[in-house]
Amino acid sequence: MSNQDTDFYGATSFIKKDKNQNFYLSAQQCNACDAIFLDNRISCSKCFELNNFSTIRLSDTGSLYSYSIVHRSFPGIEVPYISAIVDLDNGGTIKGNLINVDPNPKNISFDMKVKLVFKDALGRKDKDGNSYVSYFFEPLTT
Repeated sequence: MSNQDTDFYGATSFIKKDKNQNFYLSAQQCNACDAIFLDNRISCSKCFELNNFSTIRLSDTGSLYSYSIVHRSFPGIEVPYISAIVDLDNGGTIKGNLINVDPNPKNISFDMKVKLVFKDALGRKDKDGNSYVSYFFEPLTT
C-alpha cells in the first residue's frame, strides 16, 4: 500500500481508497506464515506470532468457493440474495454478496470467476452526507 492511501470508513473498516480515489480491500498479513486477516489483530491465529503483520491490498478478483441463497432475512432486506465465500486471487478468503446473478443454482457454479465491486450500501449516509460504501462480488465477464 502506498503511504498516500487513506482510510475510508464505509460499511467496513477494511475498505480503503488509493491516491486515485479507487476503492479496494486491505488486510493484515502475518509476516511469519503469510496468513491473511481482514481485521486488526495482535496475534496470528494460524502460527500465534505476535505483532508481526504487514498491511496488504487484496486482489479484486477471485473464484467462488461456496454460496447460499438466502430466502429469509431481517425486515427491509430484499430476498432472495446470494451470500458467497470467495477465494481471492493472490490469497485471502472473504464473505460477501454475489450480485447481478439470478439467485438460482442453475446460474451459479463453484469456481466461477468473480470480481469485487463497490457501491452505495442501501442508501445510508453519515453525518456529513457521505454515502456508506460496501463491497460485493459479481461474475467476471471476459
